[in-house]
Amino acid sequence: MSSAALTQLSEEDALFQASVRQFAREQIAPHVREMDEQAHFRPAILEQMFALGLMGIEIPEEYGGQGGTFFQSVLAIEELAAVDPSAAVIVDVQNTLVINAVLRWASEEQKRRWLPRLAKDTAASYALSEAGSGSDAFALQTRARLDPGGDWLLEGRKLWITNAQEAGLYLVFANANPEAGYKGITCYVVERAFPGFQVGRKEDKLGIRASSTCELIFDGCRVPAANVLGEVGKGYKIAIETLNEGRIAIGGQMTGLAHGALQHALAYAKQRKQFGKAIAEFQAIQLQLAEMATQVEASRLLVYNAARLREAGKPFLTEAAMAKYFSSIVAENVASLAVEVLGGVGFTKHYPVEKLYRDAKIGRIYEGTSNMQRITIAKQLLG
Repeated sequence: MSSAALTQLSEEDALFQASVRQFAREQIAPHVREMDEQAHFRPAILEQMFALGLMGIEIPEEYGGQGGTFFQSVLAIEELAAVDPSAAVIVDVQNTLVINAVLRWASEEQKRRWLPRLAKDTAASYALSEAGSGSDAFALQTRARLDPGGDWLLEGRKLWITNAQEAGLYLVFANANPEAGYKGITCYVVERAFPGFQVGRKEDKLGIRASSTCELIFDGCRVPAANVLGEVGKGYKIAIETLNEGRIAIGGQMTGLAHGALQHALAYAKQRKQFGKAIAEFQAIQLQLAEMATQVEASRLLVYNAARLREAGKPFLTEAAMAKYFSSIVAENVASLAVEVLGGVGFTKHYPVEKLYRDAKIGRIYEGTSNMQRITIAKQLLG
């Protein structure tokens, strides 16, 4: 079953999708189990993703990028997630959060400094979350104060930061004027080598283990004034806009994960024999497979619709929340059913579905919990 046939992709998008799918299956799949067990993403695969342009999909060609579209970023994330959601989230944060923020808010001088690096060899992180600011995203305790010499000094800690171990650039949100509340939040681009900055503890996670999630520590970290992204006090706008778009990409990740689980279940059902015939011939298994396929396609259509609305410049807040919320449910459901179709072996690490089952759980949590998505949808419904 081809997702391209079901969603009427353009020829360009279909070719792009096929190239990412081939890369994921040939270059990533052989290493997924090892990366999960070691909780480490292979640097060689990251280098390949840069070489293929997957880490700079929307960066214009004049800055060394692919000159692609937001929709293509979502396609890439979906195809990678079908093989390894850890790879998908690395590409997701790079493209739909960091690069989108730089493209929209950076000055021309900043774009020429950062975009070629992001396209060629520098992974990036998006550092918003803290111990006391999860769903209440703007309850930031990380502070920024202006030094007499014109630099900014950052103090505080960030938690749950994706790509932190691999990154060379970090979009860091800190409050430069706490008295102004969220209107004091400012976005700073921090280089890994800046004095007073270090990557702290790495989390030992249930799923997406090859994707690093770390603490960031700022102890008088000195940031040049030229590294403020956008305007001082307007960081909250950057956070809101990028996270709204990022939810669509998480929807793509969860849809891809579910699609991967379905494909494993289909393949196993066709070759596994009981009572003298393949279990795919039993109606009970057929009903499970039909349920899985329907959920995957419904999730995909929600995600693609939100992505296309965003590309068309139309309102997409509700659709993004719906896509993120529903796809996370589908990912859990389909991965769980895949384990059941495989039976006992599905519960072991010899088959990929147990990993996909673990990977799916994060979809209900990061970039806005399921409850926060439902609140967003309800607010839009009620005006």
